[in-house]
Amino acid sequence: MARVLISDKLSPAAVAIFRERGIEADVKTGLTPAELRAIIGEYDGLAVRSATKVTREVLEAAPRLKVVGRAGIGVDNVDVTSATARGVVVMNTPFGNAITTAEHAMAMMFALARQLPEASASTKAGKWEKNRFMGVELFAKTLGLIGCGNIGGIVADRANGLKMKVIAFDPFLSEKRAVEIGVEKVELPELLARADFITLHAPMTEQTRNILSRENIARMKKGARLINCARGGLVDEVALAEALQSGHLAGAALDVFEVEPATDSPLFALENVVCTPHLGAATNEAQENVALQVAEQMSDFLLTGAVSNAINMPSVTAEEAPRLKPYMELARLLGSMAGQLSAGQDDAIKAIRIEYEGHAAELNRRPLTAAALAGVLTPQMGAVNMVNAPVLAKERGIDVAETIMERRGEYQTLLTITVTTHQGQRSIAGTLLAENKPRLVAIKGIAVEADFAPHMLYVTNQDKPGFIGRFGTALAEAGINIGTLHLGRAAPGGDAICLVGLDGPMPEAVLAEVRRLPLVVRATPLSF
Repeated sequence: MARVLISDKLSPAAVAIFRERGIEADVKTGLTPAELRAIIGEYDGLAVRSATKVTREVLEAAPRLKVVGRAGIGVDNVDVTSATARGVVVMNTPFGNAITTAEHAMAMMFALARQLPEASASTKAGKWEKNRFMGVELFAKTLGLIGCGNIGGIVADRANGLKMKVIAFDPFLSEKRAVEIGVEKVELPELLARADFITLHAPMTEQTRNILSRENIARMKKGARLINCARGGLVDEVALAEALQSGHLAGAALDVFEVEPATDSPLFALENVVCTPHLGAATNEAQENVALQVAEQMSDFLLTGAVSNAINMPSVTAEEAPRLKPYMELARLLGSMAGQLSAGQDDAIKAIRIEYEGHAAELNRRPLTAAALAGVLTPQMGAVNMVNAPVLAKERGIDVAETIMERRGEYQTLLTITVTTHQGQRSIAGTLLAENKPRLVAIKGIAVEADFAPHMLYVTNQDKPGFIGRFGTALAEAGINIGTLHLGRAAPGGDAICLVGLDGPMPEAVLAEVRRLPLVVRATPLSF
């Protein structure tokens, strides 16, 4: 009999789902890390919320563990990399708390506009300071959404009901989708200059980290108010405090902080700041929804092998998994490379095309396409999985197409992923070698035979003498060891490609030096 440990509080109905389906479920909350490590080896599944930290040490003590289920969307408390390395599936519940989080953002906006927390505290203290708490109306104000996916779209709907003017910055938001949800799509500088209220609804990625930097906070409209119920690392909290103290901004409301639990912050002493302890998903309805959802998903996996809402592996049936697994990994790697090369706040993806040739064309392509989409979207949107990737692409108006090539070409199987952005098209092609090993065979139509490495550097350069020597010298002087080096070019004297496998991540300083080299057109670090 499969055994599941529930280490954070779940509703009795969720616990009952496990037991009714023949899974032994033990509820043991409040465990210390040492206590968790001592017993986790007895379980096949671990159900958590946000309190339990599923670290590498916990995973190493869990030889039986097959699945970790997170009742909620964020998996910051789970070491997904270590889980993947140990073959442990990590699931979340991405849509169970969207309405609750959107409503909390709206509540924070109201509280900020009318200074409700300060007015309540003053009145309870026996004061009657009616003239002190002069608020502002939301009616006819401009609301700027940074991120307009599922939660941002719900906020837009509520704000339109309040007769606000809603503008949105989101590289993935299409003009068609913007019209459907009643928002005006703008670029970030315009949003910062126009918005009276700004709410954040973006995931934490390398592209969005510190998106409201000191410079961008300074670009915000004087007297604007900021609401963040997304992720703490999106905002420079020190710069925000200074902008509030100087009067440049009128107020801020934060549910999330760069360091949590947040026990100390320069924002706490300011009267024009509303703070809550990460309550975005804290309603009875949301907690019940995500608890029931994670219990169903984990039960399905442990009993049948079905995978739903997985962060670190494709969702497929147990029957399909052995055959499809290497093809899905190839699709994910090719998509990830295409996505990383297309990543950028000003380079929105318009279309994604996946071409199948040879053996791949004969398979169930739905999980392969989903794996490719997840690979493409993850660099800009965070943890996208096979289940939500097609939904997210549709929400943002990205055209997704499959092409089937029945002819047999040079390779027994060939996958080609083409990403179209405002700047043009990028295509990545790959195949499977012996023992189902993924291999890259072409970039933008240029033949480049290379294995995927955890860390790589992609360089586009002018095909002229001297580049390779300068490039190798720059890496050598920085102490960077080249594991593999692959070259390709479209035609003599034109643009060429250099793809390097590295032993570790490329340091920013060295990357900047490479970009300054003569003949270098572009240099992009890649990680897989």
